[in-house]
Amino acid sequence: MKILIVGGNGTIGTPVSRQLAKKHEVIVAGRNSGDITVDMTDSQSIQAMFESVGKVDAIVCIAGEAKWAAFEEMTEEDFYLGLKNKLMGQVNLVRLGYKYLNDNGSFTLSTGILADHPVELTTSAAMVNGGIHSFVKAACLELKRGIRINVVASGVVEDAAEKYEAYFPGHNPIPMWKVVNGYVKSVLGKGTGEIIRMYDNC
Repeated sequence: MKILIVGGNGTIGTPVSRQLAKKHEVIVAGRNSGDITVDMTDSQSIQAMFESVGKVDAIVCIAGEAKWAAFEEMTEEDFYLGLKNKLMGQVNLVRLGYKYLNDNGSFTLSTGILADHPVELTTSAAMVNGGIHSFVKAACLELKRGIRINVVASGVVEDAAEKYEAYFPGHNPIPMWKVVNGYVKSVLGKGTGEIIRMYDNC
């Protein structure tokens, strides 16, 4: 398979890329590094990436950002950061990437635990994650040519637990190999419209 991984050099993206590259051709795209660069907030940049890469069998996104701040301090523009980057960035990867996917190909998007278990300072991130979940459940009903779409929702991974433990009191860090397996399941499995939750019930 030929697999395009947007965000394939990040904390989670790197081990996912490494695992899939064992048996498949992996192309890594990133904002500042990778085989090709892409700006997820710019649909023209996304289009240019697909034109350069050409047809693929799977498109995986492990990228996107949203503002973390106290709700009373959030401005309209702060909310637009997550909406334009993590939400519409991933929606545009599907919208524009659809014609570049071979028949029976797949999309794998990324969210996180905040859609189900938000914590303080995450009104924007939780909202965006929930929106992506709903988008995937609706989009799977209309994608044709055997194309599948899923989203992997990870808890705090062990590799980043120290950085985020203050925000997630009592949450159990998730081993990286488990999170990687969520992406493998989406790319190599047969499911569609799934929210693949890689975290303990909180």
